[in-house]
Order: sequence, then C-alpha cells, then structure tokens
Amino acid sequence: MLPYSLDERGEFVKTFHVHTLQDSGIEFQLKESFYSISNKNVIRGMHFQMPPYQLSKFVFCPVGEIQDVIVDLRAASPTYGQHFAIRLSAENHLALFIPEGFAHGFKALSDTAITYYLVSEVYHRQHDTGIHINSIGYDWEVDHPNISQRDAGFVALKDFKSPF
Repeated sequence: MLPYSLDERGEFVKTFHVHTLQDSGIEFQLKESFYSISNKNVIRGMHFQMPPYQLSKFVFCPVGEIQDVIVDLRAASPTYGQHFAIRLSAENHLALFIPEGFAHGFKALSDTAITYYLVSEVYHRQHDTGIHINSIGYDWEVDHPNISQRDAGFVALKDFKSPF
C-alpha cells in the first residue's frame, strides 16, 4: 500500500513508487501516462496492444468511480478468458496493475470519472486493438452503454487468436 494522508489541508496520495513494485516482484518501466474523462455509463474497452508492442499498465481513478475489468488473453494461462473486476475510486485510492497479455476496460459509475493510466510501452496505433465488451462473460449492468464505434467493432473473445 502506498502512502496516503488526510488532514485539514486535504489529501496526499502517492500513485507510483518503483521500490514498492520491485518488492512485490513487479518490474515496470514507465514509458507513457495519460488519462481519460468519462461520463456515467461510458464503457471503454476491452483494449490492449499486440506484440511486439504489448504493454502492462497501472490504472487508478483520482476523480469519481469506475468499475475496472480485465480479461486474461494469455493462451497458455489456466485463467485464459476469465475476467476480474474491481471498483477504483477517488475514495478508495486503489490502483490496479494489468500485466502484458490482458485486455482492459472500465465503466464510469459516477457522473464524471477520470481514469489515469501509467503504461510500459508507447502507443502504437497499428498494434492497438481490443475484444468486444459483450463477449467476455461480464455483466456491465447497463442496458444502453455509451461506447465508441471503434470499441463496438472489436471481435468477440471466442474469435480472437491470441498471440500472448
């Protein structure tokens, strides 16, 4: 757990500390960081980059709340095709590490949510792709999600040939 403090001035949250990661057995070299701002019921995902530009990520939500979801795309993994979901919020100060070979997405739960990403590889448009959100066996709990045209066109998990 990284340092957090709250006093009369407000809050202080450390979001990244290389030695804490190394002590946990995680090797991570930061190459890019960015954030997205999403309205309630926006779903972004399920994104990843194909080899040789695969990447790992740290994701956290400093404003609002999201339901963060990952899916294992590693063909030889005993958890291939399985998903994991966790709420990340400004209140709980949690961050999620997403290893290479996982697809990532989230749904904004609050009226506005900022999702911050730390990534281990730079963006490569021609290697950036995804899996369709409705093909991973996860209940997004929204009848009419707001998703991009690009995300709506992703292949189903069952039709994806994993290079991981």
